[in-house]
Amino acid sequence: MQNGTQLAAIDIGSNSFRLEIGRFDHGQIQPVEYLKETVRLGNGLDEERNLSPEAMQRGWECLARFAERLSGFSKTQVRAVATQTLREAKNRDEFLKRGKEILGHTIEVIAGTEEARLIYQGVSHMLPHSTERRLVIDIGGRSTELILGTGKQAHETASFRVGSVAWSMKYFAQGEFTEQAFYRAEIAAQAVLEEALTHYPRNEWDLAYGASGTVGAVAEILEMAGWRSGEITSDGLKWLVKSLLRAGSAERVRLEGLKDDRRSVIGGGLSVLRAIMDLLQIDTLHVAQGALRHGVLFDMLERDSDATDARDISIQRLAQKFAIDTEQAKRVQHTAQHLLNAFMPNRDAVLIRTQRKLSWAAALHEIGMTISHSDYHKHGAYILDNADMLGFSMSELHKLGLLVLGQRGKLKKLETDFESTTFVKSLMALRLAIILCHARQEPDFKGLEVLAIDARRVFKVSLDSTWAAEHPQSTHLLKIEEQSWQKTPWSFELNLT
Repeated sequence: MQNGTQLAAIDIGSNSFRLEIGRFDHGQIQPVEYLKETVRLGNGLDEERNLSPEAMQRGWECLARFAERLSGFSKTQVRAVATQTLREAKNRDEFLKRGKEILGHTIEVIAGTEEARLIYQGVSHMLPHSTERRLVIDIGGRSTELILGTGKQAHETASFRVGSVAWSMKYFAQGEFTEQAFYRAEIAAQAVLEEALTHYPRNEWDLAYGASGTVGAVAEILEMAGWRSGEITSDGLKWLVKSLLRAGSAERVRLEGLKDDRRSVIGGGLSVLRAIMDLLQIDTLHVAQGALRHGVLFDMLERDSDATDARDISIQRLAQKFAIDTEQAKRVQHTAQHLLNAFMPNRDAVLIRTQRKLSWAAALHEIGMTISHSDYHKHGAYILDNADMLGFSMSELHKLGLLVLGQRGKLKKLETDFESTTFVKSLMALRLAIILCHARQEPDFKGLEVLAIDARRVFKVSLDSTWAAEHPQSTHLLKIEEQSWQKTPWSFELNLT
């Protein structure tokens, strides 16, 4: 990445949307601009987990304002991630489709564990280098992330469905503050978070850090009231609860440092924070500067480097977990890459990104073999669609699963994805690679030529008679493949010369 390149990260949260713009400078990211809007997207989820039209409209209007600021940014310079509300929303595709049109960039819905990893990335990069064992906490609008890590490496990540917006709506719906409401809210939060005791016990970390939203809001109120800057203590939280109880309601609270956009969710956020600190025996929580959006920026740098991309590590770990035949995976990888190069002769950024995704699919194409030898492609797709793989968004995993699902069998099940030329070429390259490597040996390309004609949506494979005679089974499989493509928008022509 060239020095001076600007990068932008958008955090589409349950309470707020945030835009962070930074400039790459000799391996570091220098802050340029930060925009935040309170959208309350999470407030728009109904009992059926559908987003209301009003909530979606608020989100789209915010994205339109962000889009104006990002005018001139290329696709590789912007990454937008969405968290718990859109993980839950049944009608999220409607929001995402319109949001992409408005923003001009894809919006990725990330899993809770991936959100936790990115939060730790943001926090750790903005802390001094240290060998201390860190516990990082981020209380969002509808989820709370907990992470254990050392240095820049997260070791344990988890996401729990408890947050400031959700708890405020449930336990402080009318904005009234009572001792009973706080008691019920804290007990309920601890019930959700109880399993955290197994993975985040007091002897596993040295210092606890709090990131973003609720933690920042509470820390600011306490500092204005004379408590120590940059820290949250149990005594400070007790004082704050008493202050809210004296006020009686969110409307009547008069505390310096409490911003209007936090007023309606301070009760829920505070009850969750108290529950966590009590449950995990945290006496002092240190306020961190980094957050999810910073982690996204640093992750963009890592994705630019083959050596540090977290997704490559996740692929390797999953391959090991399911005992994949690595030699066959490598054969299919190399063959598929060779075929893709023939289909996409232009050596550009699109080819590089497509090669990487195809390589991941080839590496995991037999992941379902441990479950079934006949339907392994179906089981492989299911595993990828439901896996927590660090570095990947949910949409990336779904597309990876589609390639694994489409590696064999009928193509009609993938018809909706045939408008993407890069997807179709990747799919064809993978299917042909598996055919050519069916004997689990390196394929013979002498006497075999492949070509893709985009304008006609046609793939051509030419075999000379010698190759066909020496590889009768491969030739037979290629003839079957030709028939498989007959009912798709693309065609496959096999020519024997």
